[in-house]
Amino acid sequence: MDQWVAAAGYIAVAIIVPVSMLVAAKLVSVTAKSSSKLKTMTYECGEEPEGGAWLQFHPRYYLVALVFVLFDIEAVFLFPWALAIEELGGLAIVDMLIFVLVLLLGWGYALRKGALKWQ
Repeated sequence: MDQWVAAAGYIAVAIIVPVSMLVAAKLVSVTAKSSSKLKTMTYECGEEPEGGAWLQFHPRYYLVALVFVLFDIEAVFLFPWALAIEELGGLAIVDMLIFVLVLLLGWGYALRKGALKWQ
């Protein structure tokens, strides 16, 4: 029964916190109370904005970000595994070697395609 109470409390907090944040943001919002053209303009260090706010970025930026996320996720999985390696046994070492091999294959593919070359 205690597990259900804890789960219900967790769900209640997960609902109450975001809803209260949205309500608080709506209450203290400046643009909702008095909207003017000056308040909705892009602010660039006190200077008048030049051009539009929508810029196109080269896809290379996104590829570098995806490779970063790939290795960031690897670190997230490797750290807890390294802390519990003694309890996990030999099969865990083989599993992690396969995991790292798949990530290295992805890194090699990105290198071969030239996704990491900054030009």
